[in-house]
Amino acid sequence: MKVLVVVDMQNDFIDGALGTKEAEAIVPKVVKKIQNFDGRVLYTRDTHGEDYLNTQEGKKLPVAHCIKGTRGFELHPEIDKLSEEVIDKPTFGSTILGGMLRSMNEEYKLRAMGGLESITFVGLCTDICVISNAMIAKAFVPEVPIIVDASCCAGVTPQSHKNALEAMKMCQIECEGEEE
Repeated sequence: MKVLVVVDMQNDFIDGALGTKEAEAIVPKVVKKIQNFDGRVLYTRDTHGEDYLNTQEGKKLPVAHCIKGTRGFELHPEIDKLSEEVIDKPTFGSTILGGMLRSMNEEYKLRAMGGLESITFVGLCTDICVISNAMIAKAFVPEVPIIVDASCCAGVTPQSHKNALEAMKMCQIECEGEEE
């Protein structure tokens, strides 16, 4: 079985507090990827409380975003209507996601199905949460191919997006869909 992980496709990262034109541009591509994906789709959602600005992250990035219960916290409407399994995560990377992927891999091995075929990541932001979760997946299921579809990701800046892709390649994560 293949797994697609849709990372933090939330309003605040698309057209809200931390939105970018690059993030807005990938929405239709991500929707199409989800609709055409043959496998299990998981979603993550950056999740903060009203005390965000008092957290370590909030002190280093003093822009309130993805506050639970706000529009910015919600997945983009086109993606939200496709979502089923959503993991709220208070940090960049989710060990809950890592544990789920490891359990799924073990379950498929027990069923004599050889484990997971691959795990593909799409979403926002390439240079923060996508890279964090791809690295966690690599640690939790090191023998499963980890793929990032760069055409369905955007970073804080185009340069930081490219830098993150290069860093992931060095960690044996396959990056496909890059522009030449």
